[in-house]
Amino acid sequence: MSVVSSPGGPGRTAAGVPHVLDNPALASLTGPHARFAERRGRVLRYPVDVSPWLALPDEPEARDWADLAALAGPGSEVPLPGFRGQVPEGWEITFRVEGVQLVDDGLAAAPDPEAVPLGPADVPEMLDLVARTQPGPFLPRTVELGTYLGIRRDGALVAMAGERLHPPGWTEISAVCTDPAFRGEGLATRLVLAVAHGIRERGEAPFLHTSAENGTAIRLYESLGFRLRHRTAFLAARVPQRRPRGRAGAVTRRLPQAGSAPPGSALYRSR
Repeated sequence: MSVVSSPGGPGRTAAGVPHVLDNPALASLTGPHARFAERRGRVLRYPVDVSPWLALPDEPEARDWADLAALAGPGSEVPLPGFRGQVPEGWEITFRVEGVQLVDDGLAAAPDPEAVPLGPADVPEMLDLVARTQPGPFLPRTVELGTYLGIRRDGALVAMAGERLHPPGWTEISAVCTDPAFRGEGLATRLVLAVAHGIRERGEAPFLHTSAENGTAIRLYESLGFRLRHRTAFLAARVPQRRPRGRAGAVTRRLPQAGSAPPGSALYRSR
């Protein structure tokens, strides 16, 4: 992905090299989340039942677009997080919204006595809560990406938050949502701080994404101790129906060592 702008200039380190959060999906899939990576050439993605995020190289070439087309399939809609260049001829931009990335800048992170861990057995309830609140994509295996915490009332799951992208040294907070009947009680805030506490306990830093137009969410996150790191763009594009010429080769997946809206429209929202 191309480096995007931050409040103080391009999203680069003082040494002038891209920051690990400039292309967080690539950093995740080549780092702590490498076990999830499905790869073709230099293009990586999560399994389609885990997350819609995928990663192009920082400066994609024609062969990378061909590999992405082969990986996704003709006519598929694919996310292009952070991409600000030109898509190749035949590709169609189907969705675009400006977004922001916020990072920990003094969060009052703390465990919450009412928060309970959520796992595979809770997925049906988690999917139901996401369907009713639409915080962004949460798929049947998203829970495998990290720690998810929830708050229950009378046994029912009414709020949750958890971890998604995992670049080295960082963890994204995502799927922050509250049942409409329980909003206004600060449950989401408590869960964000509880998830952040767990991230901090591992020696990592929390970050998150949201729409640049969601001023209410941005103000809330800033009041909690998040800081705007940079502005980005959330896009989706449709693969040409005719498969472009590219390198031959099968899609490979790195295996562990032994021992309702179109995809683009809800990819990155976090509440």
